[in-house]
Amino acid sequence: LLTVAIMVLKTALTELLGIKHPVIQGGMQHVGFAEMASAVSNAGGLGILTALSQPTPEDLRKEIRRCRTMTPNPFGVNLTILKALIPADYDAFARVIAEERVAMVEVAGGSPAPYIKMWHDAGVKVLHKSATLKHALKVCLTHIPKAMKKKDYLGSESWGGFN
Repeated sequence: LLTVAIMVLKTALTELLGIKHPVIQGGMQHVGFAEMASAVSNAGGLGILTALSQPTPEDLRKEIRRCRTMTPNPFGVNLTILKALIPADYDAFARVIAEERVAMVEVAGGSPAPYIKMWHDAGVKVLHKSATLKHALKVCLTHIPKAMKKKDYLGSESWGGFN
């Protein structure tokens, strides 16, 4: 008879997001659909839907609601803001994320400044990914001081953060 001990790792991240394991799925274009996000969330991590994999903001709303039928656990949405490369109605995507009150939004690319208050007011946690130290410091100086008071903003860097 083999006995396996399962170690639970409680961290500030697991407590903040209501997840069992400190694992966050990254946003992945053309892959981050309800099937994958719900599987990660059902395994105890935080699954992520990719907003721009959906053709419209209303399609994102439908995917969020579909994911809710597949897991009772928290999940988030990735919104990569690349206005020069990907023409999309970012304001409407951001609004759907707030209205659907997902556990967390993972933001990358352009500035999420116009949306942070709306997301915070809706109870959505914000994780901002940055590809460079310069950009990570800008995020910290621009967004974190105000948000730290609310304790619902997670700053991240690809060189050692949560991605």
